[in-house]
Amino acid sequence: MSYLNTRPLLYGIQRSGLMDKIALVEDFPANIAARLLNDEIDVGLVPVAIIPRMKEWHIVTDYGIGATGEVASVAIFSEVPLEKVERVLLDYQSRTSVNLARILLREYWKKEVVLEDGGKDYRDEIRGTTAGVVIGDRALEQRKQSPYMYDLATAWIAHTGLPFVFAAWISNKPLGADFEDAFNRANAYGVQHIDEVVKDMVYDVYDLKKYYTENISYFLDEQKRKGLNLFLEKLRNA
Repeated sequence: MSYLNTRPLLYGIQRSGLMDKIALVEDFPANIAARLLNDEIDVGLVPVAIIPRMKEWHIVTDYGIGATGEVASVAIFSEVPLEKVERVLLDYQSRTSVNLARILLREYWKKEVVLEDGGKDYRDEIRGTTAGVVIGDRALEQRKQSPYMYDLATAWIAHTGLPFVFAAWISNKPLGADFEDAFNRANAYGVQHIDEVVKDMVYDVYDLKKYYTENISYFLDEQKRKGLNLFLEKLRNA
């Protein structure tokens, strides 16, 4: 995924021997997910909401995009408090965040609103009683523009007591133990070298060191996998 939150993982992959064995493509999450569904790629860092749509799927590393607290870059933004919001525009770039927002609005906030798919410039419509789900780099920018922000990871944790997994490395076929081990080690290398990742990055919107070490939680431990399974269960029962 072509988001800032993937840079540590890509840093490790790009400095591994795997670059001689793979073709690496970057795009926003929904497009990567579509490529995986269409068998155009073998593995992708994709929104986990794609899993129920796959005939075969495998989580191939111990790393992904998760949160154990405020994630900072996935939220509902508005000009008014949530209780006054009447319409929520949904980000077209990630199915996971959109489905998470639907679940939380219904179960946690118990808020009935009109949900609409947002177009390319939907952030311009976040005003008055119209809010918007914004994710990724654009959400970091939106933090400076919207008076009200409702972090979806924070709400999920308050609602379930479990961390949340937004995206994981998922393949649509077995890739082999040797490749998966090397791929896992490449991911680990990037997460272990955050200082090097941020050293040459110029980004004045948000503190990237904080983002990579406090907001994003990359390791898919047992609690995150429990959170992922609960989210998938809620998707199936929606």
